[in-house]
Amino acid sequence: MASLAGYDSEKDATKSMHGDSKTKRFRTKVSSGVMEGNETKRGMKSRHLTMIAIGGTIGTGIFLSVGLSIAIAGPGSSLLSYFIVGLFVYSVVITLGEMSSMFPVSGAFSVFGSRFISPALGFTLGWNYWLGWTLTIPSELTAAAIILQFWTPVLQTWHWALIIIVPIFLIQLIHVRVFGESEYWLSLIKVLLIIVFIFVGLIYDWGGIKNHPGPVRFGLSNFHDGQAFVGGFPAFATTFVYAFYSFGGIELVAIAAGESAKPHRSVPRAIKATFFRIVLFYILTILTIGLCINYRDKTLLTAALDSDVAVSPLTVIFLCAGFGAGVHVVNAVLFTAVLSATNSCFYASSRMLLALAQAGQAPRVFSWVNRRGVPVPALLVSLGFSFLTFLTTIWGEGIVFTWLLNITGISALLVWTSIGLISLRFRYAYKAQGLSLKNLPYQQPLYPILPIGVLTLGTLMFIAQGYAAVRKEPFDAKVRRPNVVATYIGVVLYVILYAGYSVYEWRRGNNCHWVPTAEVDFVSNAVWRPAEGDAIREQDKLEREAEMEGLSPWKEGGKWIRQHIY
Repeated sequence: MASLAGYDSEKDATKSMHGDSKTKRFRTKVSSGVMEGNETKRGMKSRHLTMIAIGGTIGTGIFLSVGLSIAIAGPGSSLLSYFIVGLFVYSVVITLGEMSSMFPVSGAFSVFGSRFISPALGFTLGWNYWLGWTLTIPSELTAAAIILQFWTPVLQTWHWALIIIVPIFLIQLIHVRVFGESEYWLSLIKVLLIIVFIFVGLIYDWGGIKNHPGPVRFGLSNFHDGQAFVGGFPAFATTFVYAFYSFGGIELVAIAAGESAKPHRSVPRAIKATFFRIVLFYILTILTIGLCINYRDKTLLTAALDSDVAVSPLTVIFLCAGFGAGVHVVNAVLFTAVLSATNSCFYASSRMLLALAQAGQAPRVFSWVNRRGVPVPALLVSLGFSFLTFLTTIWGEGIVFTWLLNITGISALLVWTSIGLISLRFRYAYKAQGLSLKNLPYQQPLYPILPIGVLTLGTLMFIAQGYAAVRKEPFDAKVRRPNVVATYIGVVLYVILYAGYSVYEWRRGNNCHWVPTAEVDFVSNAVWRPAEGDAIREQDKLEREAEMEGLSPWKEGGKWIRQHIY
């Protein structure tokens, strides 16, 4: 058993990168950009990873842009849109989790793209994902300033941005365990708020709050008389970009797996938790907002033509339900939610840039890590991009928020759809090399239905988004709907990255378009060697049984909850 534990260590993982000659060429390319020095630390516990999966990146998408989605297409269309995208991203997380639990690396799908399909694809996904997360930072900071202006409009957006950036950046600089712990508690606050909101909203809608009657017709009044679906198919398709933005970061578990303890146990548990996030935080929240606020209500709009952003729909419903004094508490919780999302943005963007540098696909300096396991140069780049928030002083909060939302939403769709292709190639190459699927810590169900579904749904939603962009005033920058430029700029970037890297490698005499099946690397960064999975699982089982021995029924129940719930 000692040898098995040793294989999990970073030292043996590094040694495993120098195996048979068939895969040596591709492994050397992956590690060629690493600077000599320290490595990231596996400091996050299972409960950190699970809570990050449940609520780590919930921020402006659910608290601000959901209202705009309902205002454009009606509550029925928004509910259907978020359900489709929720089904899509859950399939993405399951397929990605199968690979991440076996190969827990910070680059996740960027590394998988390079390793299982082509270095050009890994380069494209990595930089596309890094840009999406980096641009999300100023959008979250803009949202935080909007929430703070609920109390005082004296300070401008960039003033608040500076105040917020400092503590977030310091948290990132300390240690990954500090990030995990801060995300755990900030996410827990969001979880509790949304649970309370759903109960209060439904009771208000049913007329259960004295002196504060709900809508005119209790229950489904906002879904009657043609109000559920408005604007036709173009409006319905338009809501997809808001859903993409809201679900953005649901794949963060795979990124964090590279710094988590026992990822073969924690990653599958976190993946299962994403189901509750989709149902509880998105489907039920949108349903509650749609029931309580009519789509014509101006408070649903997060920006008007003068770039003035309204309060969150959650705050509006608490006001309608008579919780006037509690609105300040609600807004404070919304602020902590945005802080949490900003914290996750810094983490994800810095780790992806680190992975790109380690693969030789970014400047070598960004692969440097200090003795605490923090990639300081990569973090500084994220900090620099956060200053894009200052653009709000030129164009206004609403315009900047809209453009950042559109760009990052489409970027997420392209990355998620590509993960479906990577999953198909992973399984094909894994079986072609004679490896048993039983050796995987987590197996996706219903294969190949899920990855094929990801490819199909992703393609259809992108086509629908493009159709909506053409039909809905494509070149009017003052209309808060995705236009042609914002919709397709992500595709242009995707093509430029892939083509540019391919030409660069071609000029160097390298073929980066396809990794031969026999040369796919299933050794580097694996949690265990082939055929050792059963022994390690048995060891984990004995450890859990030993921990449970001698505990009282109450403590045993608490232990079970900590292991299976969070």
